[in-house]
Amino acid sequence: MDKNVVGWFEIPTSNMERAIKFYEAVFGYKLERHQMGPLDMAWFPSVEDGIGSPGTLIYHKEAYKPSLEGTLIYFTAPSGDLSNELARVEPNGGKVLVPRTQISEDHGFMAAIQDTEGNRIALHSRK
Repeated sequence: MDKNVVGWFEIPTSNMERAIKFYEAVFGYKLERHQMGPLDMAWFPSVEDGIGSPGTLIYHKEAYKPSLEGTLIYFTAPSGDLSNELARVEPNGGKVLVPRTQISEDHGFMAAIQDTEGNRIALHSRK
């Protein structure tokens, strides 16, 4: 049985090149682009141990639209301290919506940002 409640996520884009550049710069990931007919996708890396959920940036002319409203996806800060990733958001065209905020001593910190496509996503770290 899979240990993740979420099996896959998709983050809408209106400009795939711009979105890839933003996410790679902020998180330090290398996204893998796949064009499948009308779908243009850039997959986030997956890990072998099953922690976290795989997902993609996605573009489709009619089926996807970026939004600040709706489901909120939390990315675990790869550096272990979301301050590092947060510092790269605005220089790469994003906007900080909620600055680094402590959730609790047990749950660490969060921040919310707007990406270059107009989506609201969040960051999380224990530090």
